[in-house]
Amino acid sequence: MTEAKDFLFLSDETLAGLGIATTDVIDCIETTIRAQAEGKVWAAPKASILPGDGRYMMATLAASDTPRIIAVKSVMVSPRNPARGLAGINGAIMLLDSETGLLLAVMDANWVTAVRTAGLSAVVAKRLANPQSTSVAFVGCGVQAHAHLDAFAELFPLSEVRASGRGQANVEKLCAAARGKGLKATASASPREALEGADLVVSSITLAYDVTPFLDARWLKPGAFAAITDLAIPWMPQGMVAFDSIIIDDREQEAAMEKPMVDPALVRGDMTELLTGSVSAGFSGEKRSAFAFRGLAIGDFALASLAYAKAAPGTILPSK
Repeated sequence: MTEAKDFLFLSDETLAGLGIATTDVIDCIETTIRAQAEGKVWAAPKASILPGDGRYMMATLAASDTPRIIAVKSVMVSPRNPARGLAGINGAIMLLDSETGLLLAVMDANWVTAVRTAGLSAVVAKRLANPQSTSVAFVGCGVQAHAHLDAFAELFPLSEVRASGRGQANVEKLCAAARGKGLKATASASPREALEGADLVVSSITLAYDVTPFLDARWLKPGAFAAITDLAIPWMPQGMVAFDSIIIDDREQEAAMEKPMVDPALVRGDMTELLTGSVSAGFSGEKRSAFAFRGLAIGDFALASLAYAKAAPGTILPSK
């Protein structure tokens, strides 16, 4: 086992200060997914535990010999954390040498989780969404909304942001962040008002299976793209047929889950199929598209490895 002096600790604040752009995140995720398709990166399906009291615990595992890294992430959502003055989501990531098992780094998981999730959305959005998208609607105005706002503002010529959420403080905070980017931002009176006519939609409500679905894909205009980060919990199942194309993150992972996000018959493909050309992609002004996802170990691996390489240049180990 290594001693404390032998590994690097990277806080969320340090990670956020590394200057990693959305384009860097997209390139890294795409490269890693293609490497997995070639058998150069390995990943296990996401594991999760729901104790039944509102908490959500999950873990991801991915590894490669080029670079020599194992990435293990554990994160939990606690609905009682805000009352404690803590973030609702907390966790950590370990990076180990895939040849020796020695610890390379420990990092906070919140920044990686937020940025890699928005990065996964961006990878699909740049293939299916209108490249001239000017408006984005958010249902749920927490961490993921801010991460997606940052990513989509880099990727698209946005001018308008609509925000809908249960917490007024969060809605106002997201609107303020959008205005800080020079965008028009309004708090919508209802989720439907936010969604109707928007080019892009991001749903990121707090994960809870007892939520009664309240979003209808039939409200979206033709040509709209939805990034669904919340397991599609708030989306009415009967309305999902309005999407002409639904991409998920990973078919194998989804098949291992007890409850599917959407009807498997509606799924057109996953990210690997999209990136390798097995599934054709392109924006259509007549069709609605969506990306519904749980989060990929590959995404955590990609961004954590990229951040480690940025924070400690020259320390990424070559293949054995």
